[in-house]
Amino acid sequence: MVKTPEYRDLFPGALEMMILQTLSRRPLHGYALAQHIKSISDDLLQIEEGSLYPALQRMLKSGWLKSEMGVSARNRPVRVYKVTPAGRKRLEEERSSFEKMFAGINRVLAMG
Repeated sequence: MVKTPEYRDLFPGALEMMILQTLSRRPLHGYALAQHIKSISDDLLQIEEGSLYPALQRMLKSGWLKSEMGVSARNRPVRVYKVTPAGRKRLEEERSSFEKMFAGINRVLAMG
């Protein structure tokens, strides 16, 4: 029997919140963004391309991000993403919502 790694979906808005938080520190291209999240989370979070790029497109359409062409460390053309003022506002809203949800979950778990 082969063990498969445990996989859990992120709660709604989590991916967007992590993207906004990461890009608020510095602009990155998609692959570097995914690698940064993976590294910071000690490999607990691995963002698949099939989730990352559609999320980036949604965020561009929502006005939370903007992008421009750049060059990767390997001298390849890449699309570099940056947070807009609307994206910074959205990040604060998402963080506040997350903190309230997390506090509620902690209260329920403390009752156990």
